[in-house]
Amino acid sequence: MPDRVLVPWQENLSAVPEGFDGAVFDGRGEPEDLSDVVFYVMPYGRGQRVDLLSRMPRMRVCQLLTAGYENAVPHLPDGVVLCNARGLHDASTAEHALALILADRRDLPRWSSDQREQTWNPHYTRSLAGSRVLIVGHGSIGRALEARLAPNECDIVKVARTARPGQGVHGIEDLHALLPEADVVVLLTPLSEETRGLLGEKELGLMRDGALVVNVARGPVLDTAALLGQEGRIRAALDVTDPEPLPEGHPLWTAPNVFITPHVAGGSDTFYPRARRFIDEQLRRWGNGEPLENVVLEG
Repeated sequence: MPDRVLVPWQENLSAVPEGFDGAVFDGRGEPEDLSDVVFYVMPYGRGQRVDLLSRMPRMRVCQLLTAGYENAVPHLPDGVVLCNARGLHDASTAEHALALILADRRDLPRWSSDQREQTWNPHYTRSLAGSRVLIVGHGSIGRALEARLAPNECDIVKVARTARPGQGVHGIEDLHALLPEADVVVLLTPLSEETRGLLGEKELGLMRDGALVVNVARGPVLDTAALLGQEGRIRAALDVTDPEPLPEGHPLWTAPNVFITPHVAGGSDTFYPRARRFIDEQLRRWGNGEPLENVVLEG
């Protein structure tokens, strides 16, 4: 039997290299024997099953459809090349981050609640124009967000792990000095030991009253207990949480000035056609012996 390539969408089967069998696994159900899988494209969203990786002893390449990859590494067999989806979520995640900022600045959750209660209660709101927005994690998604923020007449301050003075990017060591002047702080960093709890009690304490934290990175980058301890002084718009999924009864659900979306920032309509084209190109490269894109780990 030929080795197998496992893809999440039927459309990608036509790109499976000659000499290999192709099969579709979209994350639903329980797949049977996986011992012959050599190239695995992990489904996106709720279909992610990192536990299946240990059942693929012949796997040579694992292609993720997320930019983050920390959850897959512990399950990888030895010798596997791991690729992420850097760049595929830029537009979608940046749009969602901008939407969360605007929803907070213009108080849209309150207006939505008033509509359901048929209450006409006008009041003036905050504004994005004239605000200082701190982008923490100025990679490809950070640049996409910057481009979308620029027409909104706000002051954009950029932070990355390493300073890039020529590009106006601060190093992470400047974060404490920058937080007191920020109206909005957007978290876009990957999750690592260095970024876990990056915004904790001390950092939130440095922020001005009514400032907004937007987390579209990973839940543990923001310390949940520290945020709850602010008792609404700091506003938050969270697409990711810690824990996740957020269980029923968790205090974040009812915390004052917290707005939550269920980890959907990267999965809008713009993502899927880009992802399918990217998978086709990766399979073409692999079949032709060319270097793969977005390699993050070479086993």
